[in-house]
Formats: sequence, C-alpha cells, structure tokens
Amino acid sequence: MNASARLLQSHRPGGEALRVLSASGQLGYGIPEDALRRGMARAPHVIGCDMGSIDPGPYYLGAGVMAAPAAMVERDLELVLCAARAADVPLLIGSAGTAGASVHLDATLDIVRRIVARRGLRLRLATIRSDIAPATVVSALTEGRLDPIGAIDAPSPEDIAACSHIVGQCGTETFERALALDPDVVIAGRACDTAVFATVPAMLGYPMGLCLHMAKIIECTSLCCRPGGRDAMLAELTSAHFTLESMHPDAHATPASVAAHALYEQADPMQVEEPGGSLMLHDAHYEAIDAHRTRVRGARFVPRERPSLKVEGACRLGERVVLLAGVADPALLRGLPQAIAAVEQRVRALVSGAWQLHPHIYGQGAVRALAPAHQATHEAGLVLEFIAPQAALARTAAGVFKQNLLHHAYPGRKSTGGNLAFAFTPSEIDAHAACRFVLYHVMREAPIDSLFRVDALELDGRTVH
Repeated sequence: MNASARLLQSHRPGGEALRVLSASGQLGYGIPEDALRRGMARAPHVIGCDMGSIDPGPYYLGAGVMAAPAAMVERDLELVLCAARAADVPLLIGSAGTAGASVHLDATLDIVRRIVARRGLRLRLATIRSDIAPATVVSALTEGRLDPIGAIDAPSPEDIAACSHIVGQCGTETFERALALDPDVVIAGRACDTAVFATVPAMLGYPMGLCLHMAKIIECTSLCCRPGGRDAMLAELTSAHFTLESMHPDAHATPASVAAHALYEQADPMQVEEPGGSLMLHDAHYEAIDAHRTRVRGARFVPRERPSLKVEGACRLGERVVLLAGVADPALLRGLPQAIAAVEQRVRALVSGAWQLHPHIYGQGAVRALAPAHQATHEAGLVLEFIAPQAALARTAAGVFKQNLLHHAYPGRKSTGGNLAFAFTPSEIDAHAACRFVLYHVMREAPIDSLFRVDALELDGRTVH
C-alpha cells in the first residue's frame, strides 16, 4: 500500500481537520524553502503543486517547451519530491511542464527520474496524459459542441489538424482515476488548477463545494494574502469550513484579501466553471480567526448533467524577429502609425517573400486602446514583430525596415537621421517561433472518461537498472 491508499483508508471527515499544503503556485519559479519547511512541520496530509498555465500565451504549447528555467524546475521538483517522500504523503502536480502536452509531461518525468536516481528515492508514480486527438475536436466542432472562450476566430477542421499540440484541462474526475492506481505521486498533463488540491479531499468525503473553493484559493499559494506572495499555503479542511494560513509569518490571509482572490482569472467572481459542474460562491462567508488566518464556509457545487472540457490548441506561424526602437520626435509621434504603414509598403517592394509585420506602439495603444488625448506625446516605444517561414527572411525584413524607418521622410521632420533611438545593437532580436491559439474553447458533452490516458510506473533510485 502506497501513500495515497494509506490516506484514503485512514482519514475520514469528522475527525481531525485535513491539512492540504500548497507548495507552489507555479513550480519552476522558485519555492521559498523556509515557508515549505514551516508547512512540512505542520504535518500535511497531502501536498499539491500547480506547474503550469496557459497565461504565458500560445508559444509554450505550440513549440512544446517549458516556460520556467530548467534549473529551477529541477530544484523545485527536488524540494517537493523529497519533502513528500520524507513525510510519506501523496504529492499531486498538475499542468506539467507549463502547457501540459505529452512532450511537457515527458520532459518533467525525465527530471523526476534524475532526482529519484540522485536521491535514492523509491515511489509509485501515476501520470495523466491530457492530449486530445484532433479528430475528437473536429467531431465536437461539426456537432456544434465547441464554444469559444472570448474573442477567437472559429477554427476550421484544417486549422485543428494543423495544431502542433491540443490538450484538455482535466478535472477531479480524471485525478480520481490516477489515485485509484495507489500512487505516491501523481503528475498530470494539462489540468484544472483546482483538481490538484480538491481531488483527495473530495474522495475522502468532504463537500465538493468546500473542496473546490479551498483549491481555487490555495492553488496560487500565498497570493491571496496581504501582502501577496508565493510562499507555501496551508488549508485545514473540515466538513463545515476551511481555514487558510500562509506559511510566511508576515503574509496574512484576511477576509478581504481572500474574498478578493475570487476575482483572480474570473469574469464572474460568483461562479467558477469546472468540468463536472459549477462552483457557486454567492453564499461564501469569510471570517477572521486572527490577524493571520481566515475561515471560509458556504460555497456550493452544482453538478452538470454532462461534463464539459476546456480545450487548448496552438499552431506554429513561423519564425519571429523583433525590432526594438524608441521615438521622441513630436512630429514623428503624431503620425507614427502612418509612417510605419508607409515604410512597410516600401520594404515589401524591396524584400519579397511571405513575411508579416505586427507593430506594437507602446504609449499609443500597444497595451490597450487609447484615445488620442491620452496617447504619449513625449516618447513611445516600438516593438515590431516580423514573422516569416524562415528566420533569415524575418531578419532581413526587420533589418531593411529599420533603415527605412530611420530615414523616413515624415511630415515635420527636421533631421534626415537620428529619429529613432536604439537601446542596443543589434536592435533586431531573434525571438523563437511565433505561435497562435487555434483552440481556446469549451467542448460541451465531453467524453472525459475516455479522453485521458492514465498510467502507473515504479521508480526506484536505490536499484541500479
């Protein structure tokens, strides 16, 4: 019997509170060790870590690489693996390798194997593969079961087939399948952040509304505190409520700071959608126990008849080169978009090929649309993206564009040169592959029981294979 089975058999609601430790809000960006040690000293029953997000954009999914620095990923994984095995408690990790496709999961497992060998660990590991076959998504599209999240173009079957990776965000239902294999550690591909922390409590019989609400808050560790941080967060769960406590003594979970966290990544702070239903926070109540801790109660879970699934897919557009420059001439600032358009027309006559230009003018609306009266009149920053099938073509277009914009004859120009400022040379920077989201959708009536592959393997660093 391994860690998960021992906990599921030994713990029942109504006895001591279940202690759930969130060790990392996004594993790979540095777990504060002091806070983790304080958390482990509280003898948690289960440890969870979120490892990924779609927030960094489509590149990491489309290119199949991790966002976090490799050395920090290995450091953080080693900290939580060793802590969980020393305490002999289950460890659950979600959204492996940032974007959670099989390529990210496999890269994470390679690191785990190195740690197991180096530390002489022995553990049973369950994995969840979150990749979704393009044909499954196309079927949902043709049957009218694919709904966009926000403003995104409707994909065609060809667009879907062109995705380099498609993942579904698995929930508690899929983690339950993995935990049924009696692992010490679960590492999932793309997953709901809440599933990492809510599954074990739900399997033990705690109310699903409380489990999910607790998970929604602690998946970001101490971000819900004042001041917010990334230190380990402990939740103590009963059948009636849960208590939140940061493992940093100066990060305080107050009713206001915890309630405000309901706005995090949510258009509607009163309703959180999960694959199996909706978490309703209308009756949630937040009560200060002391200056450091808050008790929460009142959340409800409303199951839906047929599960839904968030699906994410990205494709490569080409190679990207970025040109960085600054403008301080008031005359050029007044007509900067027109100058860029005129120079692009000239450069297209000089540099043939399928290159694209995507200009971003910081100070004049690169972050959000600005009325003319609010646009910067003293200086603006240019981030000009050039995307082409080959990096050499993107680099050529950027270099030629730079020289033509530098000497462009715009109205009111006083000097024939020096009208752009460059922080460094070369000012054209290779910026990896360019990717775009094809899928950022909800698949209604998703067959989640058959979509996700769950496996188990034994890792033994004490034996030479």
